[in-house]
Amino acid sequence: MLLTRSLSSSLSLLALATSAAAAGWEFIEVGQSGVIALEVIIVSPTLAIFFDRATNDPLMVDGHAAWGALWNLETSKASALNLVTDTFCASGAILSNGTMVSVGGNVPANPAAQDGRMGLRLFNPCADPTGANCTVFEDPATLHLNQTRWYPSTARIFDGSIIIVGGMHEETPFYNTDPVNSFEFFPSKDNNTPRPSPFLERSLPTNLFPRVLALPDGTLLMIANNQTIIYDIEKKTETILPDIPNGVRVTNPFDGTAALLPLSPPLYTPEVLVCGGSNSTQLMPSTLLSSQDPASDQCSRLTLTPEGIAKGWQVERLLEPRIMPEMILMPNGEVLIINGALTGYAAVASVGDPIGNSNADHPVFTPSIYTPNAPLGKRISNAGLPASTVERIYHSGVTLTPQGNILVAGSNPNNDVVNNTVHASQFTVQTLNPPFFSVARPSIVKAPTQLAFNSRFDLQVTIPNNLRASTIQVALMDLGFSSHAFHSSQRLVFMDAILSFDRKTLTVTSPPNNRVFPPGPGWVFVTIDDVTSEAAHVMVGNGLSPPVRDQGIPL
Repeated sequence: MLLTRSLSSSLSLLALATSAAAAGWEFIEVGQSGVIALEVIIVSPTLAIFFDRATNDPLMVDGHAAWGALWNLETSKASALNLVTDTFCASGAILSNGTMVSVGGNVPANPAAQDGRMGLRLFNPCADPTGANCTVFEDPATLHLNQTRWYPSTARIFDGSIIIVGGMHEETPFYNTDPVNSFEFFPSKDNNTPRPSPFLERSLPTNLFPRVLALPDGTLLMIANNQTIIYDIEKKTETILPDIPNGVRVTNPFDGTAALLPLSPPLYTPEVLVCGGSNSTQLMPSTLLSSQDPASDQCSRLTLTPEGIAKGWQVERLLEPRIMPEMILMPNGEVLIINGALTGYAAVASVGDPIGNSNADHPVFTPSIYTPNAPLGKRISNAGLPASTVERIYHSGVTLTPQGNILVAGSNPNNDVVNNTVHASQFTVQTLNPPFFSVARPSIVKAPTQLAFNSRFDLQVTIPNNLRASTIQVALMDLGFSSHAFHSSQRLVFMDAILSFDRKTLTVTSPPNNRVFPPGPGWVFVTIDDVTSEAAHVMVGNGLSPPVRDQGIPL
């Protein structure tokens, strides 16, 4: 059944009217990104990086249009990065030593760029809060992947390196018809030989940007199409899990989203949540698909233990269908579901009836909150959440910031910057501020700069007098890498904490080992009575370059 544009417009107006009176959460327009923020990663307490395609963005560098920018979280200003290779539809993560790595890309349309498909780009830790003199290092002749990859995924793993999964060799308009059915690593393993993947072969042709999640035993959950496996990096084995129910597909170009839910001591039991996507057939040409085909409203949750896998997926429903949503873990353990559209697909101008150039239509403007510990059927709500005035569909980016709010940017279902169309290129950057932004917040006065695994450490804190401290949550987070409706390497590990009698010191126990939290930079948030502090930036583990040895104690 197709959803008409007039019905969607009515729904959107209703959402706007409903949220106008909502208190607490607030969207704020803070600036212009200069480049389309189709990839977003936090790299310091004050800086994020935006990556785009090398085309005709308005931000200039060295006499040509830029396709990368440093975004200053304090000033809401973009400064151009002078990149070498095209970062279009690349992926990325941060290594155990704090270096950000961007991988893959595309053949450029802009003559200022070089071929990015084998790209490896390094951004070392930047001490200057403004990003002055901090830049991306590239040397395509000597520093590159082993295979060309466009639309790959990444994840930081237990030895502090990153795994690079899938993608395609050459640009294709919709389905993955030129697949890279393999994994590789950075730094490289296996004598620079990629590992073939039967899973990626089975999950064709809708398996771009596989959802890859590092589990607390060091294995990986991989999701592509409607299929799931656990991949053991050390044994090089695949364990096939139950398919996502009801034929719902969740990887590009049928993008849903996935997240590993927060891990809690003492067991750190992993659960995955998968939401949105499409249950359309993948057996017909894209020109027979429609921008008005309804997306899926399904969320599926699986506990990744033998007992949980035997029980299978638990199904619940979003408040609306969503194609290309993204999920952001919040420091209090809730999950923000944001962005996307009610109908259509990812990619550009490849269905039978694109709206402008967009394969998707009817943007979803109002986020939802998923509460993992609530009863089934009562976990998803948008009460108190406002509607945005800026659509965020294909090529959007979103991330939690160290300040505790949400940075929202991007959207461009066009092949370059296009302003005079229905779904235009978006440069407006917003923050979505939680309710605690308008009240006195806890603060971390002093924190260690480095955390050893399986150890105790102190946080010096101030707690507003009006907070009774009836609930205390200390979250260690990886803020991840946002692109194409997936937040790779995103992670939240709760840590046990004891508050001193004078309410000035929290004694905290770090995660037991480098598999529960892959070694590298992390962010510590303190939430008291549902009011969250700004984060302390810490190095988790020994801070050495990968691969690093196992640290801590086994589970």
